[in-house]
Amino acid sequence: MTSNQYFKCRITFVFVVLFALGTQLTNAQINYEYSNNKNFALGSYGRVGVDWSFENGESIGRRLNLNNMGSIGGRLEEQDYVELVPNFMFRPKAGDSTEIHVQVRLSIYSRSLTYIGNTSTSGTGGLTFQLPELYAEARNIRGKDLNIWIGSRVYRGPDVHIADHFYYNDHSGQGVGVEYKKSRLAAIFVSSVDTTSTLPPYFYLNIETGTPSAALRQRTVLVGEHDFKVNENSTISALAELHYIGDGNNGNETTENEDIEDAVNFPSDRGFVIGGRYHNEFSRMKAGSFNDFTLRYGTGIANGGDGGMSKTWLTYGAPNESLTFKGAYSLALVNHTVLNVSDNYAFNGYVILTHSKGGADSNGLAPTYFGKEVYNRKTDFTIGSRNEFFISDYFHLLAELHYSQRKDGENPTASMTKLSVSPVLVPTGKRNIWARPHLRFVASVARYNDYAMESLYSPYLQFVGEKRWGYYLGFKAEWWIWK
Repeated sequence: MTSNQYFKCRITFVFVVLFALGTQLTNAQINYEYSNNKNFALGSYGRVGVDWSFENGESIGRRLNLNNMGSIGGRLEEQDYVELVPNFMFRPKAGDSTEIHVQVRLSIYSRSLTYIGNTSTSGTGGLTFQLPELYAEARNIRGKDLNIWIGSRVYRGPDVHIADHFYYNDHSGQGVGVEYKKSRLAAIFVSSVDTTSTLPPYFYLNIETGTPSAALRQRTVLVGEHDFKVNENSTISALAELHYIGDGNNGNETTENEDIEDAVNFPSDRGFVIGGRYHNEFSRMKAGSFNDFTLRYGTGIANGGDGGMSKTWLTYGAPNESLTFKGAYSLALVNHTVLNVSDNYAFNGYVILTHSKGGADSNGLAPTYFGKEVYNRKTDFTIGSRNEFFISDYFHLLAELHYSQRKDGENPTASMTKLSVSPVLVPTGKRNIWARPHLRFVASVARYNDYAMESLYSPYLQFVGEKRWGYYLGFKAEWWIWK
């Protein structure tokens, strides 16, 4: 066989393999339980679109929400993002009801406002790839209603979808967990080499070998949850967490260069979280109608995050003079309602209130690690709603109204009121608020108060300058194919 023939054979072989694999992926149902292929399923979530502004040379659109609030205040202006979630299923021996899964989640987005189709990993502000999930899980082990998992997992409960906010019990991270009937126990281990973060640093100077070298310490998060069934339609869930970060030194002798040690070694720290959730389903309304009320209190390094993120292992504010978060706290309240009123109308509403304080004495800006300064106290409040009108099976109309306000430190309160209208084509023809994909036209207008306007307290205002009103126009698609 000549080299040219050998090359052609290899190309043919690769083509046949790819064709066969593509056939499997195309024919496989996405739903894990009903996959045609009993060993593989593929889920996906994504959004993509185009947007524009007539400001400054007709540039692309900017988010109207207040700074440091993420999508709280409405998410219709979110940028391109996609997740691909392959799930590999293994068969136990005959007669065993155990379900075995290994799941991977690949997330892709642009680090800039560039459309996802116009950039690459080599471009400035180009594509970012992440693996937030890589874990194995055995479910319903031997029919005992027992689940065990190990790995990195997007491990979280309820969310206010229209604000992209996973509240109450977002434990996403790398660890191990066990679930038995209505109880859940997990240990999450957090570490990072990100020196730009204002979280308690996860690295220290290791001197055990006699030669100082950088090493990672980690936050250990112990989580316990239990659901109490009140009646057929109501459930109360209880949450408790304990957080701990070791000091890295363990009382050993210091290095000869104490300046180096002081720069990278930090004291141990701790915190705890308690919370409750009351979930009530409205049996007299159409299926899927409910109300969720949650209250969560965290202290120390477990005082929660910011920017719309609600992971309890995030930390807000600045440390005290001892570089710990002793005295820090956060109180988070969320109420979320979905009312499927009729075949023609559904209501989705929420209230989010968060008050957080760091470990420093100051309420305003305070020094944190590596010479940075951050606000040490904040209060934010948002109330919002989505009204979905089912004009026909294939045509829906979204009307959203949101009000947000935020106070950083002792600054005046910044506020925004936003109205969004979005006609939607729903090609599946389902009259359901969760029906996807959505093909939308989005038109939003926002009004800012004096302080928000003068301090340019939104991505839109940072682009156009001091203006009372902001607007956003765009065509957007959103989809999910999931379990």
